[in-house]
Amino acid sequence: MTGEDLSWRAEIDALVFRPAGHGGWCAVHRLAFRALLGTREPAPEDCLAYATANRGAFEAAAAGKIARRGYDVAASLHLTSRDVARFL
Repeated sequence: MTGEDLSWRAEIDALVFRPAGHGGWCAVHRLAFRALLGTREPAPEDCLAYATANRGAFEAAAAGKIARRGYDVAASLHLTSRDVARFL
């Protein structure tokens, strides 16, 4: 995941990216960032910066969830703050 892979989708109020080696999208809702950042109303820019700075944790969380759930290569998924926090 690089900065170019990340984007904010206002219509779902979430950051999205494609995990390495996976064809589907991974979404992380603003509420997850509220817990991760300890901020009541994190701005999309704050969420993007945090995900960029902690990209290894986001990738590991996505890979772990994909493996645990046996998701198809094209399946989309979402991460919770707990999913990410395990790898911080």
